[in-house]
Amino acid sequence: MQTSISIGSAYYNGQDWDALVDYTMAADRMGVDQAWSAEAWGMDAIVPLAYIAAKTERIKLGTGIMQISSRVPSMIAMTAQSLDTVSKGRFMLGLGVSGPQVVEGLHGAAFGKPLSRLRECVDILNIALAGEKLAYDGKHYTLPRPGGEGKAIRLSQPPRPNLPIYLATLGPKSLQMTGELADGWLGTSFLPEHAHVFLEDLRAGALKSGRTLKDLDIQAGGYFEISDNVEALIAARKPAMAFTLGAMGSAKTNFYNDAYCRAGYEDTAKAVQRLWIDGKRDAAIERVPDDLVLMANLIGTADMVRTRLAAFADAGVTTLRLSTGGDTWPERTAALEKAMDLIKRT
Repeated sequence: MQTSISIGSAYYNGQDWDALVDYTMAADRMGVDQAWSAEAWGMDAIVPLAYIAAKTERIKLGTGIMQISSRVPSMIAMTAQSLDTVSKGRFMLGLGVSGPQVVEGLHGAAFGKPLSRLRECVDILNIALAGEKLAYDGKHYTLPRPGGEGKAIRLSQPPRPNLPIYLATLGPKSLQMTGELADGWLGTSFLPEHAHVFLEDLRAGALKSGRTLKDLDIQAGGYFEISDNVEALIAARKPAMAFTLGAMGSAKTNFYNDAYCRAGYEDTAKAVQRLWIDGKRDAAIERVPDDLVLMANLIGTADMVRTRLAAFADAGVTTLRLSTGGDTWPERTAALEKAMDLIKRT
């Protein structure tokens, strides 16, 4: 398996920026294959990667994810081409629809029909990256704008038809679209023991375009930490799981919660969500079962972690997403080095 890390988080505001850059440079030297940025309402997904591209040599750099509702497709294509240039061909374009709270609250855009909007966005990106004139007549995007003076324009940067496009999707139909259109899947809420919840739809989508699941880079993973105090490791991860089930989205729309429901944890997922929304956060955290935390992460004794690594590989994961602990970036760097050492020896 390849390995990847995240740069900051969706809510990262730039604190300790120089230390984060050092961390990413160290990851590059360690042999980590990819680094992914993110965005919500903190730093955007692009600027950090452009800076880090100048500081690293080998590691690939991706947006994990860029929100499609905050940019028009032509600008996404121009930005992707530019980042591919400054990174010397190391850029990967990761896209997602975000959620209604961000799309409607922050960007003032309609969230309805996100799947068809994502499909049209990818269609236009493929046209742009192939070096063709941008002419498109869809339900969400029309180029050129009708009734005006605009004309179909070809982007002036060299075509990049093979620039990798990854999609962050969770629902069955969106997973099928990912399998059909994308080069890779940025997975979350992934439990290797229930991988079929995602992979069956990805496989069905791949078949539509004459491909197989082996043509996709399947990315998933979790928090990595080795300790003999397994009980403490589990307790430390429960708040994050409770937040995912209860707060990642609205009470009506939580794609992460839905994914765990499909994996057979509906009673738990809905119970945690209700407690969280009702303001009973301590009870929500306590309601998270130990086995769910263990399956979703790579924590425990060294032998337990090796077993989890094998489980992710056997499930079909091709790139392991790693999150490591530590209160400072040097501590996180040391934890990442420990993780990479164990992975290389497994």
